[in-house]
Amino acid sequence: MSSPPVAQLIASLTRDVADFPEPGVQFKDLTPLFADRDGFATVVDALAEIASGADLVAGIESRGSLVAAAAAVRLNCGVLSIRKRGKLPPPVIGEDYVREYGPAAIEIPADGLDLQDRSIVIIDDVLATGGTLSAAARLLTRAGMNVTGAAVLVELPALGGREAIAPLAVQSLSYA
Repeated sequence: MSSPPVAQLIASLTRDVADFPEPGVQFKDLTPLFADRDGFATVVDALAEIASGADLVAGIESRGSLVAAAAAVRLNCGVLSIRKRGKLPPPVIGEDYVREYGPAAIEIPADGLDLQDRSIVIIDDVLATGGTLSAAARLLTRAGMNVTGAAVLVELPALGGREAIAPLAVQSLSYA
């Protein structure tokens, strides 16, 4: 018996939570997917395939960092965690942006890393309005990296995120 396609697997192991973290937001709870050994392995393999050839993968806090780290192990490459403001010791490089429910900021370390001219693929959990992914691409580009693409577990096409991050190429494992 063959395994279900990745998109079907993600849909079957994702729980929708209405009005979280703010009224009007439909939260995609991926906890059941991450807790399922075979499901988690399947999405990590799919993400690793998308990111193959990159020097590093970057994961956006917090769920993106979780799957990016696992994909980096599969790829035998490094991982860079893009963190929310205030979670890293200084000095940092930051980027402010607006997401679907308010302003936010992300950061990476400003020193101690050799990021110049390295290729990187950004991995995140959900592509909604594109604010976070777009900010991550700008941040990594400012740090001297060559952002070659992005991968997400779930894309919400109705929110227009793909258009907001153009021309960055993004591959989505599923759509909701």
